[in-house]
Amino acid sequence: MIDKQWESARAAVSDIQDGASLAVGGFGLSGNPIALIEALLAQGTKDLSVVSNNCGVDDWGLGVLLAAQRIRKMTSSYVGENKEFERQFLSGELELELTPQGTLAEKLRAGGSGIAAFFTQTGVGTQVAEGGLPRRYNADGTIAVASPVKDVRTFAVNGQSREFVLEEAIATDFSLVHAARGDRQGNLVFNKAARNFNPLAAMAGRICIAQVEELVEPGELDPESIHLPGVFVHRIVEVGTDIPKRIERRTVAAEGA
Repeated sequence: MIDKQWESARAAVSDIQDGASLAVGGFGLSGNPIALIEALLAQGTKDLSVVSNNCGVDDWGLGVLLAAQRIRKMTSSYVGENKEFERQFLSGELELELTPQGTLAEKLRAGGSGIAAFFTQTGVGTQVAEGGLPRRYNADGTIAVASPVKDVRTFAVNGQSREFVLEEAIATDFSLVHAARGDRQGNLVFNKAARNFNPLAAMAGRICIAQVEELVEPGELDPESIHLPGVFVHRIVEVGTDIPKRIERRTVAAEGA
């Protein structure tokens, strides 16, 4: 049996060097691997290229790395909820590769499955395929780097010819993910919305580091309930069930509604 448990988040991320690429789980603030992120912040690692659905908020999730200017490039689907993200991008301090959400999910899954690229209809007829989306600005507001033109081909699907754009898969040096439960062999179970991007991010990393709220012995997890098999996970850290969890906006029904 391979025991993948590490003693601390700090030890688990200690070999992530400056300039590394990371795939980071989380959907909004759901399922953010905050203990691993904070350990990386304390370590001082910088010049990171990060792939994640979003970049947290100003003081939580990946937002803490962004605020410390540790991130060089973000590949994301959603860039709202973070004023510092907006400031850095528009001032030319941060590069952004904006990617449709479903396409980003498939790029991560493909990268973890050994698939180099795939064709999708998403983005056909837009700047996603035609190029020209700003990736980095100059300080004066002009575009320093724009997205390239992508290959578009026609395929017959269900008897109809349709155009598809070629999207390359994403594979990263490391991945950081959060799970509700896991065992020492790396099998993971995610809770609700935390399952949206964490399994895909985990697959894309050459070395996957997982923080789990509850660590159990091998055999205690129902095999039918495992969301990600341990073959994709290399290090696992128990962070406890009382680890802080945040949401972007709390919305409640009016009294009597």
